[in-house]
Amino acid sequence: MTDATNAPAEVVGLAEQRAAAKQERDFARADEFRAQIADLGFLVTDTPDGFRLAPKPPFDVLPSLEAVAASGPLAADARCAVVVLVDGWPDDVHACLRSVMDRSDDSIEVVALDLGNVDGAGIAIGEVVQQFPGRIHGLHLVQTLGQVGWGKAVAAAIDACGSPLVAVMDISTVLDGDAFSVILEEFADPTVVGSGWRGVDVDVDDNWRSFVDSGPGEVDAVLGYLFVVRREAASATPPHPKAKFYRNADMEWSLALREAGGRLVIPARPVPVHQDRHHGYHDSDAEYRDRESKRTYDRLLQRFRGKTSILRPRD
Repeated sequence: MTDATNAPAEVVGLAEQRAAAKQERDFARADEFRAQIADLGFLVTDTPDGFRLAPKPPFDVLPSLEAVAASGPLAADARCAVVVLVDGWPDDVHACLRSVMDRSDDSIEVVALDLGNVDGAGIAIGEVVQQFPGRIHGLHLVQTLGQVGWGKAVAAAIDACGSPLVAVMDISTVLDGDAFSVILEEFADPTVVGSGWRGVDVDVDDNWRSFVDSGPGEVDAVLGYLFVVRREAASATPPHPKAKFYRNADMEWSLALREAGGRLVIPARPVPVHQDRHHGYHDSDAEYRDRESKRTYDRLLQRFRGKTSILRPRD
């Protein structure tokens, strides 16, 4: 089943020829059809049931995550680049990005990765970029987050950054004050590879089947609502590429960073942040969310369960 709403017959025909070329594994010819479709003012994306055609937005759109990773280095002069994955919710995009701009100094820049321009969220990025030129870098990918997956999207965006520190921030997270100054203080300790807003610890008494909220100090995992990592460590140990959905993927990534020898800490000082409605969880497809979350947690258990040496020191 295809989605070709309002697309001219000529564009639909080219998309059908592209689909046939892909099925014949003639990818060079398929790329030629994609370019012709773009010249006619439309973008084509693959779906499980066929393809989707949509009017070409007023910005350049990258064809793959490889192109995203190769688009850098972005924010090379920044102390910290803030990676924000955008998969809809344009009002949240405005609130999140503006809070970073209004409540941090010029050493903090944003790399906003738009995935599929869902509900015009990519256009919202462009509006904020115009308000803060030079501090927000917008990247636009033709695929949606569901098509490429959270782990691969985060890794590609991090590879595009040139700053020594990289933050992963959800669009539901809003800064109430200078949160980055508080978090970045932790990196004065060279053994710290990650810090952020909220941390959790493995419940070893529950045979690793759950995590519990932690206080400040060293933690087993930092939650991905706002998670700052040394870029070199993040590039060497990126999120798992099979992590399609964010839930549990941040904890899996945290344990991998700890296994690689890094420490994760939560600041003793309060981090001035709050979270608005988390659409990525509450308004996602429940069956997809629960299935992918379970897959990630099962993989986490298979790899890490019982390796108490990688956890923070217990009393």
